[in-house]
Amino acid sequence: MSRKANAWDNAAVESFFKTLKVERVYQVRYETRAQARLDIVDWIEGYYNRRRIHSVANYLPPVTYEARLMAA
Repeated sequence: MSRKANAWDNAAVESFFKTLKVERVYQVRYETRAQARLDIVDWIEGYYNRRRIHSVANYLPPVTYEARLMAA
């Protein structure tokens, strides 16, 4: 754990939420919180984890990267 006021613990989460906002939330106007919740879950499960490439995962989607790790 880092010390108080050190942002290293939150860096990955902050990066994810920035990506979520820029790529999805700011692009859509939601009528209700329920609609927003469903759309965001769909974006995470349907796009972010399954199709969007990640540099940390050798430029593969997380699902593909994890499947290759399990097969090795």
